[in-house]
Amino acid sequence: MEEQGRERRPLVDDLVAGTLLIGGAWHPATDGATFRVEDPATEETLAIVADAGARDARRALDAAVRAAPAWAATPPRERGELLRRAFDLLGERTERFASCITAEMGKPLTDARREVAYAADFLRWFAEEAVRVPGRFTTAPDGATQILVTGRPVGPCYLVTPWNFPLAMATRKVAPAMAAGCTAVLKPAELTPLTAVMFCELLVEVGVPPGVVNLVTTSRPAEVSTALLGDARLRKLSFTGSTAVGRVLLAQAAPQVLRTSMELGGNAHFVVFEDADLDAAVRGAVLAKFRNGGQACTAANRFLVHRHVAEPFTDRLVRQVRALQVGPGCSPGTDIGPLVDGRAARRVESLVQRALDQGARLLAGGKRVTGRGHFVEPTVLTDVAPDAEILTEEIFGPVVVVTQFADEREAVALANATDHGLASYVYTTDQARAHRMLAALDTGMTRINTGLLSNAAAPFGGVKQSGSGREGGAEGLLEYLDVRSAAFGG
Repeated sequence: MEEQGRERRPLVDDLVAGTLLIGGAWHPATDGATFRVEDPATEETLAIVADAGARDARRALDAAVRAAPAWAATPPRERGELLRRAFDLLGERTERFASCITAEMGKPLTDARREVAYAADFLRWFAEEAVRVPGRFTTAPDGATQILVTGRPVGPCYLVTPWNFPLAMATRKVAPAMAAGCTAVLKPAELTPLTAVMFCELLVEVGVPPGVVNLVTTSRPAEVSTALLGDARLRKLSFTGSTAVGRVLLAQAAPQVLRTSMELGGNAHFVVFEDADLDAAVRGAVLAKFRNGGQACTAANRFLVHRHVAEPFTDRLVRQVRALQVGPGCSPGTDIGPLVDGRAARRVESLVQRALDQGARLLAGGKRVTGRGHFVEPTVLTDVAPDAEILTEEIFGPVVVVTQFADEREAVALANATDHGLASYVYTTDQARAHRMLAALDTGMTRINTGLLSNAAAPFGGVKQSGSGREGGAEGLLEYLDVRSAAFGG
């Protein structure tokens, strides 16, 4: 795999990687600080990136505040057309963006191309939604007044994106903010900032006005976030990341009573009933678990399989898992790329080992791959202790845990036995049962007989410890609008 990892150099030479986008211009960090971005497949340095601090964060917010009135007054059609131009240009540059995603995040090129397409869908979707800001005009029940309800841009926003989908999470936040008439400061994860730099270059190229979208890359996220969340001019926080960090940011947002959208951790279940099409369920399981190497908040963690079909389902799944190819994302035929860094790989390996120590049975994989890069074998476990950490924590790696259940009631109880409530997958041919599961499961999103969850036209978000607010769909635009009402007397 080491030799395969040297087959390409990532396309980062043309990036303005060492600077921050503030007010439409690229600037170095105020104190000149930088940090390195590494390829998780080779552990080689890809680029040196500007390392923003508190002063840079405030400069970026200054620019967003200055640009806010003019951008809010820009006709919705013009805002939408800018997003549409960004969609078109992103499509033309699919390979360049996919190569950058693969280089800094590690996912296979096929997955990276799918991410570019998914990211582009948010630009197109909100280009169309920009002209559909909802409102209404009604007569009050007593007939004495007429009520007008309108939406107004929330104001300057702080958009914090994770490393696992560095382009799609940026467009999923930037597009609705722009469509609604809000300006923004975008802060990508320090492990994967290059894709965000490339995306912001594209926005400048299509003509997004200075200050509408500002970019701060940083290895000092707490410093940047504290500076912005403590500023009364900021009016909105949108964060995708871990529940632990989300709690900290919510506490920091409370004094300013900020509008917040929080897309946090998950512990998704994948339920297979005795009447399911097992071949379809196995195909869906591979997609729901191993997309992005399991490094997704929507990844299926807990596979709950009816005891009558547990053995044939598990046998078929193990055959599929053993056939998956592990390697650098840039290599043809790779199904599973590296985990994002050494800490992530060690954590997944440790979760598996602790489960084995408690009596779990290993059917496939189970180890880190030796050599350079942060690779973990795709793994299947059964007979896992009910209180094992691997069942209660988000795995964020290529590990399947299969647990049996006896009936629908037990399936629901096992599925809901978590503090998280983001995503769920159910395989059954009984439509009545499917609807009962939709009603019973404590998740924001459920998919029936499919392992593919995300769609720009559908609201994305969870319940319980998985967050609040929604991204995508018509609901995604509402997150960036303040609802106002007026009443007109007789």
